[in-house]
Amino acid sequence: MMEKLNLTLSEKIEKELEKNLQESLKNPEFCKLVKRIKLNKEQTKKHNSELMDTVEELNNCSNCKGLFMCKNKLEGNVLYPSLDNDTLKFIYMPCKYQKELIQKELEKQNSLNELKNARMKDIDLSDKKRLKAIKWLKEFYDKYEPVNTLKGLYLHGSFGSGKTFLIAALFNELEAKKHANTEIVYFPELLRNMKEDFSLVEDKLNYLQNVDILLIDDIGAENVTVWGRDEILGTILQYRMNNKLTTFFTSNLTIEELERHLSLTKGSEDTVKARRIIERIKQLMDDIEIVSENRRK
Repeated sequence: MMEKLNLTLSEKIEKELEKNLQESLKNPEFCKLVKRIKLNKEQTKKHNSELMDTVEELNNCSNCKGLFMCKNKLEGNVLYPSLDNDTLKFIYMPCKYQKELIQKELEKQNSLNELKNARMKDIDLSDKKRLKAIKWLKEFYDKYEPVNTLKGLYLHGSFGSGKTFLIAALFNELEAKKHANTEIVYFPELLRNMKEDFSLVEDKLNYLQNVDILLIDDIGAENVTVWGRDEILGTILQYRMNNKLTTFFTSNLTIEELERHLSLTKGSEDTVKARRIIERIKQLMDDIEIVSENRRK
């Protein structure tokens, strides 16, 4: 009697699985997926629900414009089937947007490691277009003493010409051999982080105002706001100018182009506030241009 009951139950389960399979086979995308992986009927029937989940996630991806739109269970990934020795496994595979993010993070980490390990002996001297800047940095290193107040540098020029690397090499030498306290801050990211958590603003601002030698990297790449220009950048520069603290900038813009950039905020133009920032930069720094090959290729 029990065997008959169990058999009946098994038959019911099998019937339900078959019914679900036939329903799924009406979906062309489901059929394509099964054919692509080369599944037999029993494998397909057994994993029907999971395969339909994959079809749904792939459909989400086909209409997606970026990670901010992702509807899948694990953001930026698809639960995708893989047949291994007749065993069907499901693993998370990154979408193209997730792959781009991973690549960008890897490049960023590699760049940070390169800057962290940069030394003046590693600077390439073969490009004559960079020699003026390199000579300036060498003279700065030779003259630097904790009691001295030296002008910083506004180093601008073509994309990928090694501006940040050159200054990072100087900073690393100063820290290692002259015990200087230095800091490099990527300006667009600084503003983003402060906007995301306003509790960071006071402490971060105080630190950047007071560090011995500061590099504000990639000025001009940020989206200009009144708050970022006047409350953050202007405040840092005014304090450092008043207290004779050395400041460096890197930018793809000339000082004239930067002035124009800083004058334009959303829906308005303020040339007076931009001019005030530029005057502080000119008082704090020398101006050198590098036009060189892209070293990030």
